[in-house]
Amino acid sequence: MGGASAEREVSLMSGTGVLAALRSRGVDAHPFDPTERDLSALKAEGFARCFVTLHGRFGEDGTVQGALELLGIPYTGPGVMASAIAVDKVMTKRLWQADSLPVPRYVRLAPDRHSADQLHAVPGVLGLPLIVKPPREGSSIGVTKVREAGALGTAVALAARYDPDVLCEEFIDGEEYTCPVLGTGAEAHALPVVRIVAPGGLYDYQNKYFTDDVRYDCPSGLPAAEEVELQRLALAAYRTLGCRGWSRADFMVRASDRQPFLIEMNTSPGMTSHSLVPMSARAAGIGYEELCLRILATASLDYAAAVRHSHAVQA
Repeated sequence: MGGASAEREVSLMSGTGVLAALRSRGVDAHPFDPTERDLSALKAEGFARCFVTLHGRFGEDGTVQGALELLGIPYTGPGVMASAIAVDKVMTKRLWQADSLPVPRYVRLAPDRHSADQLHAVPGVLGLPLIVKPPREGSSIGVTKVREAGALGTAVALAARYDPDVLCEEFIDGEEYTCPVLGTGAEAHALPVVRIVAPGGLYDYQNKYFTDDVRYDCPSGLPAAEEVELQRLALAAYRTLGCRGWSRADFMVRASDRQPFLIEMNTSPGMTSHSLVPMSARAAGIGYEELCLRILATASLDYAAAVRHSHAVQA
């Protein structure tokens, strides 16, 4: 918990909740902040498993996952490759497109493509309004809805404070939904869909974590066929990225034709009092403490089998 990303504060909130839940069920659990202690202490002190509640860079991007692989300590959530891809919204979209999964149209602005002429071309491709965001941040940090072309430069500059690349995305006028997935391989399954209704349609960092102004509907209120379709897409998106353990897919459903679009995959979702995975799990009859235990039970290593084989050969 904690870590060095822009989402540190939220990670501490998630970690505190999970820690209390695990301890309440008899797990010998301890907090560990990698900004305060070297990860090697995990092995030196004999920890058996890690429940990852780090969010964003240096925790949700494959870096900590890679370190835990080297240490041989099983951890929750997707492995190195899936984490590294999913944290990058552009790479995620490319993979989803390759599997014919629906994503909004987008333009990636590399660090050398922020000139006035290059920015001027973006609305011609995506239309207005459009969304500007840093592709490797979460929790809506650095995100702007651009309603007129003249505001694009300021939005790109804000996003570039968090990421040298900037993602410009077609604005989907409709409703926002999210769908968690639990499990691995053939056992992976989607939980109930949650509808998110934010004041003024602004589901930003403040509204996500520090106000009670957002309404969450679970059951979602969707027609059964639409709920099933979002669950199908969430599971397909999860498998395309190679996720395991748990993750949460975010969607927009266009109001004009009810077409769903995948927005992103969260591979270490929030576990705070405002978080959506616990809410969805509760609707499926899974309490917070039980959810934490189930996720902990999925802790694993990408390369455990390969390591065992290597040791056998060396012997």
